[in-house]
Amino acid sequence: MHAKTQLFAALLLMTTATASFADSRTPLVDARQENQDARISQGVASGELTAREADRLDARQSHIENVEYRAKADGVVTRRERANLHHKQDRASRAIARQKHDRLNRR
Repeated sequence: MHAKTQLFAALLLMTTATASFADSRTPLVDARQENQDARISQGVASGELTAREADRLDARQSHIENVEYRAKADGVVTRRERANLHHKQDRASRAIARQKHDRLNRR
């Protein structure tokens, strides 16, 4: 009985560790963050974004990174946390597009 209990505990631990590792990764979120950072940089380089607009958009990106960090802190990113991250990224993406095409005087 003792050996079975140890085997069960070991299998449970391995399953939990594997599930936690798999659930804590956020490759789509990370890829979108990189893409949006590149869009902001491109907007500054082309003159589509003013320095002030870029600073605000960068601050928004930093906020999303902080939310992602907090979601990963317990080792598992839940479905709700993942949905929240995607929602924030959707809003940030629209803000980037809006700012890049708002026809403010630049340069």
